[in-house]
Amino acid sequence: MNHLYWTGVLCLALAGATAQTESDTLKLAQLDAIMVSAPRLELDTDHLPEVQGTYIFSGKKSEVISLTARPAALTEKYARQVFAKVPGIFVYDMDGTGNQMNIATRGLDPHRGWEFNIRKDGVITNSDMYGYPASHYNIPMEAVDRIELVRGTGSLQYGAQFGGMLNYVTKKPDTARWVSFESIHTVGSYGLVSTYNALSGGKGPFRYSAWMNRKHNGGYRTSGDSDYQAHGISLYWDPSAEWSLVLDWTRSDYTIHLAGPLTDAQFDADPQMATRHRNYYNPDIHVPSLTVNWKPRPHTTVSAVLSAILGERNSVQFDKPATVPDTLVTATGTYNPRQVDIDRYRSLTAEVRILQEWHLFGRRANLAAGIQVMDNDLHRRQQGKGTTGIDYTLDLTEPGWGRDLHYLTANLAAFVENRVEVTPRLSVQVGARIENGRTDMKGTTVYYDDKDLPNTIDHRFPLFGAGAQYELTKRINLYGGWSQAYRPVLFKDIVPASIYEVADKDLQDAYGDNLELGFRGKWRFLSWDVTGYMIHYRNRMGTLAETDANGDLLIRRTNIGDSETRGVEAFLQGDWVLGPKTSLQLFTSTAWTDARYRNAVVRSGTENVSIDGNHVESTPAWISRNGASMTCGRWKLSALYSYTAESFADPQNTVAASASGAVGLVPAYHLVDAHVCYRLNDHIRLQVNANNLFDVSYFTKRPQFYPGPGIWPSDGRTLSATVTVNL
Repeated sequence: MNHLYWTGVLCLALAGATAQTESDTLKLAQLDAIMVSAPRLELDTDHLPEVQGTYIFSGKKSEVISLTARPAALTEKYARQVFAKVPGIFVYDMDGTGNQMNIATRGLDPHRGWEFNIRKDGVITNSDMYGYPASHYNIPMEAVDRIELVRGTGSLQYGAQFGGMLNYVTKKPDTARWVSFESIHTVGSYGLVSTYNALSGGKGPFRYSAWMNRKHNGGYRTSGDSDYQAHGISLYWDPSAEWSLVLDWTRSDYTIHLAGPLTDAQFDADPQMATRHRNYYNPDIHVPSLTVNWKPRPHTTVSAVLSAILGERNSVQFDKPATVPDTLVTATGTYNPRQVDIDRYRSLTAEVRILQEWHLFGRRANLAAGIQVMDNDLHRRQQGKGTTGIDYTLDLTEPGWGRDLHYLTANLAAFVENRVEVTPRLSVQVGARIENGRTDMKGTTVYYDDKDLPNTIDHRFPLFGAGAQYELTKRINLYGGWSQAYRPVLFKDIVPASIYEVADKDLQDAYGDNLELGFRGKWRFLSWDVTGYMIHYRNRMGTLAETDANGDLLIRRTNIGDSETRGVEAFLQGDWVLGPKTSLQLFTSTAWTDARYRNAVVRSGTENVSIDGNHVESTPAWISRNGASMTCGRWKLSALYSYTAESFADPQNTVAASASGAVGLVPAYHLVDAHVCYRLNDHIRLQVNANNLFDVSYFTKRPQFYPGPGIWPSDGRTLSATVTVNL
């Protein structure tokens, strides 16, 4: 045994010696270094994957916009630039540069984006999904990494809005170090000054990010100045590979001086003039949330979100048409009292979702299911008698409110959607959503009998949908789907404006469906997405003329009919490499829309008239945005041409403008924007923006209600410069 031991040691020693001898015979040579370089193509638009998190996006039209690569004036938040490559986005400019985006698609209403389920990092930000679904929360684009947009055929999973889901995904912490810093500063025309600063980092299971934004703008129009601030803090904790928690709080608060509506004559004379100098608007919104993600098994993902919308939307205005001047009253030597309105929001949401991967006959399948509970209280106080002063104040000179109302909603929704791979190329999905809730309106008005005012609306809808996706290649596919949707009756639709109005006690929520078929893909230097769609929208809201028992005129707020929208959305982009450090990108994003009323009747004066076949208001037939970008080393030059066709302001399709400017044709307009960006090094980037380069005077809509009936001019030419520092 001892003999075998020493024999083994000897063999190992000889083997080592032999190896050493052989290695010594190898010849070493020092090779020259080789550097491989190629121009970097920054792709700023894509579509969502088939499955992401606890969502299924297969078979649905979706877009992902990378703001870090998008040539846009982010501080000013020009939606035509941010959403330039999303065909069909209609932009309603009314709040001035840098404030909230008002957008819509497919013939829907763009006011505050309220046809969308709007989210930040998956957390709902619509102020009240049932009473007033506008998103008054105003996130700075500097804080956003990308924007995810899903059209209405995906509504079963996230909510029943006709427009779809719009999700602002913020920048995540830099986990490479404990502290990293980003600072973005912008100065521009009309006194624009903005600063955005962010800290982030992480160590072990803990990560964090915090940012703040302050902005002042003197405004393109006289008395159009605004002051804005926003903050956000996110704390991430990953106690294990299976669990992650995010505690988040964000807030936006801005006060804007409303310059008032114009008549057509005033707009033609000077689009920068103001008819109001004492009108103000101020939304102050907080969005706290807790998100828990759990992966109990490799093919199971569970997410739970608790969130709230807390805050107010305030305004103080001399609320009259542009034809009524706001001047000193001779008898008193003071201005007329202003009207004070305050909305207070308390919207609570709990949402639990699960995504389970499973197999059917050897084929992969994904099941998404969830429950969403909402409890909302919208407290609306309006027609308070404000001061005769010129500053922003919500003080009342007399106690009490003309309207003091609560809009209380409790709603439970459950959904399920299952995707199955029928073949390696074909997948299909079917789904359903059940909405079960109730809204009660309670309160008082000074002009209406309290016993006639309360109203109750039940939200009980079974909603269904189906879709499919066929992979022609790994990068080219056909997709399509059909999904039902509904839109709750809004608070403003059922509040009688006077004793001569009555809200229908049998009001029905709007409902209908989305249908779409698309072809998208990437081939060599081309990428594209072309979609045809149809939307049926039933039970639209409006007013009808009636007579009471005494034969007097009575205006009834009720459902007035349906609408149907058809259209085509086309995006095409080409990317070319022209040299070692040079590339060129050209794109077109164009949409044709035909939105018509069907079987609808509205009030015109003291009569009811048919509007069957009329165009839906604020729906241009053509919206086209076309751009070019060239990258040369550290330089990037971009240009954007935008065209929006004419549209109507009212269901009657009135062409001639009224004296107040509230109705009439909205003319077509052409705009050109340009951007120059220079990357000084890995830490500093400079950008110059020329917006509305040729100083076109235009407006996008003639609103019938807030911020006042008439023309609200959009910004003329503005210039800005931005420096971005990353450390």
